[in-house]
Amino acid sequence: MAGVLAGDIGGTKTRLALVEVSGTQATITNEREFVSADYASFDELLAEFMNDAGTVHSAAFGVAGPVHNDTVQTTNLPWRISADALRTRFGFANCHLLNDLEATAYGLPALQADDVFTLHAGAPYAQGNRAIIAAGTGLGEAGLFWDGHTHRPFATEGGHASFAPRDALEFEFAQTLRERFGHVSWERVVSGMGIPDLYDFLLARQGGHSPDWLLDAMQKQGKSAAISHAALAERDALCTETMHRFVSLYGAEAGNLALKTMSSGGLYVGGGIAPKIMPLLESGAFLGAFFDKGRMRPLLEAMPVRIILNDRAALYGPALFAAQRQV
Repeated sequence: MAGVLAGDIGGTKTRLALVEVSGTQATITNEREFVSADYASFDELLAEFMNDAGTVHSAAFGVAGPVHNDTVQTTNLPWRISADALRTRFGFANCHLLNDLEATAYGLPALQADDVFTLHAGAPYAQGNRAIIAAGTGLGEAGLFWDGHTHRPFATEGGHASFAPRDALEFEFAQTLRERFGHVSWERVVSGMGIPDLYDFLLARQGGHSPDWLLDAMQKQGKSAAISHAALAERDALCTETMHRFVSLYGAEAGNLALKTMSSGGLYVGGGIAPKIMPLLESGAFLGAFFDKGRMRPLLEAMPVRIILNDRAALYGPALFAAQRQV
């Protein structure tokens, strides 16, 4: 059994864990969560964890951002992380950096049956490429190439591809965002930042105002959480409309990813948002948009769609990756 250090480095929070790996089984023995913005660099955060971690020979980290030559500039943080620099400072024999969604993809074999919810069963014995999409602070996407024997994860930055409106309202929404931000990516729309922007757009469009109780909830919980909670409780019609549209947009981009990676083996939905809005995902808006690809509808209907309920997949993946590459 191999012991490794695994990390999930995100724009909002960073999780580090010591993990015992046996085959595809990953057992976390020590885990800590950090507020990413509280640290000037990842090295500073990691040093705090390593004070109590003991000797670690192998480490791997999933990072929200593109990895080039074992180095990454994080997308939503001012951190530049180098695997070589981490090896030197912390004495790792092996240290690897992975894109965060690539890392989660590596973690899929460690998930148990109750860690995943099947939203759509797809065709019996579906096999082939897979894909994973995850909305949270940003929007991550990755693929898993099927080589005939096993799945081989690969990173993408598909969440930063240009947003494609589907109707007049979405064209208007896209124009509003373009005036504020310039380029409008799918991440700008399908992520934690997208929910309040969509709500504000719909609110301004109908010329209304937010009720006091909702404004208070936004202040206490954060805007995205307050809107989604109100929608789940069916307490506010505009919040419900916002989340219905958000879920539909999520499904539309998931379908785009599934087509581009030819994911006949299934699409996985990860990230922090999905498990919190399960009733909305089950309402039909997500799958309706996922399938709505014209002549390709039968192809998409044959693809299984599964929701990842266990967010530790983002830690299992780096752990499995590191354990398989120990020397």
